[in-house]
Amino acid sequence: MSSSSSQRSAVIAMIATILIWAYSWIVMKQVLQHAGPFQFSAIRYVLGSVVLFIALMAMRQPLKPPPLGLTFLIGMSQTAFFQGLGQLALVSGGAGRIALLAYTMPFWAVLLAWAILGERPTRRHWIGLAFAAVGLICIIEPWRGLGSSTSTLLAMVAGFCWAMGTVLSKKMFIEHRPSPLNLTAWQMAFGSLALCVLAVCIPQRPIEWTWGLIGGLAYSVLLASSLAWGMWLFVLQRLSTAIASLSSLGVPIVSVVLAWMILGEQPGPTEYVGMAFIVLGLVAVSGVRVWRKAWRGAQPSNSNTP
Repeated sequence: MSSSSSQRSAVIAMIATILIWAYSWIVMKQVLQHAGPFQFSAIRYVLGSVVLFIALMAMRQPLKPPPLGLTFLIGMSQTAFFQGLGQLALVSGGAGRIALLAYTMPFWAVLLAWAILGERPTRRHWIGLAFAAVGLICIIEPWRGLGSSTSTLLAMVAGFCWAMGTVLSKKMFIEHRPSPLNLTAWQMAFGSLALCVLAVCIPQRPIEWTWGLIGGLAYSVLLASSLAWGMWLFVLQRLSTAIASLSSLGVPIVSVVLAWMILGEQPGPTEYVGMAFIVLGLVAVSGVRVWRKAWRGAQPSNSNTP
């Protein structure tokens, strides 16, 4: 695959991942009517890892795990802690708000990539981070006491855990070059085991096996957990950590809109301002030229094309 075609594929995968993950926050909020946060997360990721191992066998890819130590750390941060804490935050927080707070991930990811991978942020990255920081402050509204401080803190810690998983995944690809599907399956398997332990040890409401829960599991397992995580690692292979992480801020923006339309969580004036600043941060950090080059560079040359 040529460099331009590879970059265009990464852009398409990023857009698809944004849409799938945005709606998954709505699903995650809705299923709390039928199951506890750790119960749902454990079932979701156990089934998701099973689906991915079946896919590995169907595609005749090696089942041998990547280096276990690094894979375990990715599974703990990216699956167990990010998903578990995010789901727990949804118990008392709105879906759109929690999604926005969890996406403090790019701030941490850019800094962790600098510390761990040596990816020094450029001036454009710092400008983008500054815009996004202003946006998140507007959304969090600390002058109002942070609303539910517990859900706010849980969501932001979840974002840090995802950032660590993102940077460690990038490190894995650089040093060991596993296939995205193989790494996704094994890190999810480790993370789902940790979630099972939490589900057993922490008292929660009884599970109600309704069609709402079954539908939520189907969406979460097949799309949000399996397909989207695989595409996310595909994106990380082909784009820098900074660009991939900051571009993923599109997920909470779409989540806020969907939460408004589906759950009636109407954003306030400062949240609109915050979302506008986050969009400015996205443009600044990724650069319009990056996306234009990705699309134009991947198209076949044609003398009749203006």
